[in-house]
Amino acid sequence: MNYLAHLHLGGEQPAQLLGSLYGDFVKGPLEGRFPEPIETSIRLHRRIDAYTDSHPLVRQAKQRFPLQHRRIAGVLLDLFFDHCLARDWPNYAEQPLDAFTAHVYRVLAGEPALPERLAYVAPRMAAQDWLGSYREFAVLGQVIQGMSRRLSRPELLAGTLPLLSDLYEPLSDDFRQFYPELLGFVRQTST
Repeated sequence: MNYLAHLHLGGEQPAQLLGSLYGDFVKGPLEGRFPEPIETSIRLHRRIDAYTDSHPLVRQAKQRFPLQHRRIAGVLLDLFFDHCLARDWPNYAEQPLDAFTAHVYRVLAGEPALPERLAYVAPRMAAQDWLGSYREFAVLGQVIQGMSRRLSRPELLAGTLPLLSDLYEPLSDDFRQFYPELLGFVRQTST
């Protein structure tokens, strides 16, 4: 799952939102690096990633990609599933997406000690409304282009937006089946 899904799944309290994002920016052991509520949310982030990566529906979705794109299928699926979540937000959340993302951006802006890479990304994330913009499929093209500039082998992402377009309906179906199961896993894990 990508940023939006982790934020949606991680809880609404500021420490939960921060930890939900930190999970993508903080590696290695945690013990005492951050306040306990943030570390708890980072651990949940890691459990969500492990559950997602091993889930049969996600494996099935990855198999939809041609062999030459299987290496990056997980990354593309994370992006696409965030698109599906943003597109279908009212099916999974009572709070409107714009209100949710505005809350996230306020929490990020109010945290003076973000991990280094997140501190660099957070202002751009808010200014360009990365989270809300996932509603639009075309935005995935911009995200993929940005990712390709950071890869040592950018050719791995060549042609992937048209591929996602071709796979739009089956991958959307995969998301609709998988996300409720992931929600159930998070509820069970968090209790």
